[in-house]
Amino acid sequence: MKKVIALIPCRGNSKGIKNKNLINFHGKPLMYWTIRDLKSSKFIDKIYVTSDSSKILNYDKKLGVETIKRPRNISGDFSKSKEALLHAVKKIKFNFNIIVFAQVTSPLRPKGVFDYAINYFFKKKYDSMFSATKVHNFIWKQKNQKLIPNYNFKKRPMRQKINFFFDENGSFYIFKYNGFIKNQNRLYGKIGSYILEKKYSFDIDDQIDLKINKILKNEKF
Repeated sequence: MKKVIALIPCRGNSKGIKNKNLINFHGKPLMYWTIRDLKSSKFIDKIYVTSDSSKILNYDKKLGVETIKRPRNISGDFSKSKEALLHAVKKIKFNFNIIVFAQVTSPLRPKGVFDYAINYFFKKKYDSMFSATKVHNFIWKQKNQKLIPNYNFKKRPMRQKINFFFDENGSFYIFKYNGFIKNQNRLYGKIGSYILEKKYSFDIDDQIDLKINKILKNEKF
């Protein structure tokens, strides 16, 4: 039987925007919106927030989610999400086999997205999956100090004719617990993507990202 948990890492001190996870976003702390969407899922059995901040954890308790105190040594500017996830799953007593890793810095999501995504994950029999946005851009990569394009610049095509890329937008990841522990990576095995529209793809890293998300939150599409 499949048991699904949601896991949300939230550091207390963010670099780009101070106390980012608790800043006001449309009348609520930023992290409220991700927790709200996760709580509406019929597939997710439990929701956990891992943080080094007592202020964040106290707020999450009021929202009725489980909390895990994260050590300071894996909560710095250069600490990886993987470290927080590995620490958290060792603390969880609940018996589960699927993890939804959601990031509060992506507050805009379509209604019911987690149920649709989890159902898609099961249907496709993926081992791991990431949320993505399709992009048709003129992209150059550097190799051996030489720039290489993803299109024929001598016969420049229309942008829509370029092979699209899957942009890993960071909104959420879904993966099996056993494979995550074995591979020490959120992506492994049979990897899939769940496509989100562009308006849901703007991760909040700095003030410009915050302004973009606020504008989009107030728009009706």
